[in-house]
Amino acid sequence: MTRGPAAGPAASSRPAGAPSRLRSRLESGETTVTAELSPPRGADPDAVRRNLGPLRDWVDAVNITDGQSAHVRLSNWAGSLLALAAGVEPVMQITCRDRNRIALQSDLLSAAALGIPNVVVMTGDHPRFGDHPDAKPVFDLDSVQLLWAARTMRDEGRLLSGRRLDPPPGWLIGAVENPFAPPAGFRAARLGKKIAAGAEFVQTQFVFDLPAFTQWMAGVRDLGLDQRCKILAGVGPIRSLRALEHLRGNVPGISIPDEVDRRLRGVPASQMAAEGQAVCAEIIAQVLQIPGVSGVHVMAPGFDRGIPEILDQAGLARSSTAGGQHAH
Repeated sequence: MTRGPAAGPAASSRPAGAPSRLRSRLESGETTVTAELSPPRGADPDAVRRNLGPLRDWVDAVNITDGQSAHVRLSNWAGSLLALAAGVEPVMQITCRDRNRIALQSDLLSAAALGIPNVVVMTGDHPRFGDHPDAKPVFDLDSVQLLWAARTMRDEGRLLSGRRLDPPPGWLIGAVENPFAPPAGFRAARLGKKIAAGAEFVQTQFVFDLPAFTQWMAGVRDLGLDQRCKILAGVGPIRSLRALEHLRGNVPGISIPDEVDRRLRGVPASQMAAEGQAVCAEIIAQVLQIPGVSGVHVMAPGFDRGIPEILDQAGLARSSTAGGQHAH
C-alpha cells in the first residue's frame, strides 16, 4: 500500500467545523455547564429531540455518548446531528473500543465536516460489560493516543500516517478523567498526560467525595494544569436505593462517602429521589467554589428532564431570553 506524503506544513485551508460556543463559554471564565445524553435503544429520532428539549436553555453543550457502557444505541454522530438540528450544541463522544485508527480518524473528520464542533475522546468500557459480551474489542489506540491523533489532525493538518488533510478539522478537543481511581497520587499526573496529548477541557467521573476531589484539584493546581485545561466536575443525582448500591458495588472508581450513603438511606424510599437531587445540587454549589473548576458536567441517565430542576436548586438558573447566559 502506498502511503501519503510525509508530514509537512499544515494544510493552508481553514480548519473545517462550526465555531464552538462551548469554547467561547469556557474561555469567558463564566460557569460552564454541560450535560450528558444517552441516545435511545431504537430508531426513533423523536426520543432524542424530547430529551434535548428541556436542556436547551440550561446548558452550554450536551455530550452524545458512543455506545455507552458498551451497549448498542443510536450512534454518537447521529445523535449529534439531531442535537444540532434541535438547536443544542453537541459534544460527540468517541471511544477506542469499537474502531481501529482508520475508522477513528474517519469519524473525527466526518464530525468536523458535518458541523459537530466538539469531541470528547475516551478509551471506553470493555464489551464484556455490555449487552454483547462476546463482541471483539478493538482498542487499537488508547485515549491518550487518540487525543494526540486528534490534535495532530487539527493543528498539523495530517493523519497518523503522515498524509495531509485539506482542510483540517477544527473541533474543540476534550477528555475524561477519574480523580478517584487508584493510585490516588497518580491521577493529576495522568491528567497532565492527556493535556500534553491535546485535551483542552476535561469532564470528570461523578463527584460525591468532596474532600478527595478537593485534594485532586490541589494536585492539578500544583502542576499548573488548571491553567492549560478547563475542568468540569462530573455530578449527578442518586435517585434510588438500587442506584446507590449499583454505584457503590459495581462501578469502579466511584467514591461515595459514608455520610452521603447514610443521608440517602435515612429518608423514606418515596423521598429518596428528591433527596438525591438535593445532594447533587449541594455538591454542584460546593465544587464551583474550588479554585480551578470551570463548571460542571451533569449526568442523569434516564432523568434528563430533571437536570434543569437540579441546576435551579444549585443556583445556576439561566434566562431563556438572554441567549443562554446566566440570569441576573
